[in-house]
Amino acid sequence: MFDLDLGAQLLDGGGCQFTVWAPHAEKVEVLLISAQKQPCLLEKKEKGYWSAFLENIPPGTRYFYVLNGELQRPDPASHFQPQGVHNFSEVVDHTQFPWEDSLWEGIPLKRMVMYELHVGTFTPEGTFQAVIPRLDQIKELGVNTLSLMPVAQFPGARNWGYDGVFPFAVQNSYGGPKALKALVNACHKREMAVVLDVVYNHLGPEGNYLHDYGPYFTKKYQTPWGDAVNLDDTLSDEVRHFFIQNALHWFQNYHMDGLRLDAVHAITDMSAYPFLRELADRIREMNKNRSREVFLIAESDLNDPKIIAPPSENGLGLDAQWCDDFHHSLHALLTGERNGYYADFGTLNHLEKSLCEGYVLTGGYSVFRKRR
Repeated sequence: MFDLDLGAQLLDGGGCQFTVWAPHAEKVEVLLISAQKQPCLLEKKEKGYWSAFLENIPPGTRYFYVLNGELQRPDPASHFQPQGVHNFSEVVDHTQFPWEDSLWEGIPLKRMVMYELHVGTFTPEGTFQAVIPRLDQIKELGVNTLSLMPVAQFPGARNWGYDGVFPFAVQNSYGGPKALKALVNACHKREMAVVLDVVYNHLGPEGNYLHDYGPYFTKKYQTPWGDAVNLDDTLSDEVRHFFIQNALHWFQNYHMDGLRLDAVHAITDMSAYPFLRELADRIREMNKNRSREVFLIAESDLNDPKIIAPPSENGLGLDAQWCDDFHHSLHALLTGERNGYYADFGTLNHLEKSLCEGYVLTGGYSVFRKRR
């Protein structure tokens, strides 16, 4: 296994290691847009990886991969798409940002009070930079943790965020990598943690070029968004590695305090060693060598304690899971809505149980699902 080397990694001395997974390709090249040179051939490695070290690659270098001498495609592990999902990728230097959070010790998970924030709609500007002047107001509410909705590159300038197609790249219209780091840094200076929403159950349709590179998806299972992410089918080891690297990327390069894993109930994985448990194991291992602990928080509508049960009890070992039952109980009670899953909520007893126990549905019959 490679370790944190997918994409374009700047190395000491001004060189750059380009690495991409394309197991079915006959030839892979990297085309440097600004250099106006012929594409450079990557060397085929084991398990379908291709790699090349190029000298004199400054930050900001823009590039495409060329597959089989024909297809020009952005990097699946691109760290920045300055001109959107259909254009070139850009080399990012993560060592130059002036972090000021060396003394930041983090916030224990049980003490986090989260404010879920959509960067694109929180301010008229819709940028990371525009959030910073309002952090003190957020903190005055009693909030100590900013929970950012997805910021991975999506098509266009405004989006809910859940149709991202470059999991490693920071949305260009929000301000890109430096601006996100500035926001995290500003939060840590105010003793506020930052949790980032990531989507590992699907990618959006527009700008999704992963199919050109390899079997990132499988037809074994279907999701509301089409073919499922390939976590247990042929060549799934490297797909899992791609998403595990993504999690490590946000912690190491952007100093995130936690990740909120979107809709893990839509992740189908029948392997003996599930992807979510492998991810939790990797983060636990990383925490051993860090001065502060970081967390994984799952969103799931299954009310399944296995998600947060420790591996010793055959659980997945994630740190926490989002509890929607309180929201559903309160919403149904106040609005009277009974459509969809709100059919299972709406009384004071539901609200009481959620406040006291967390979940309302704990083995009882669900009217919405028509089963226990």
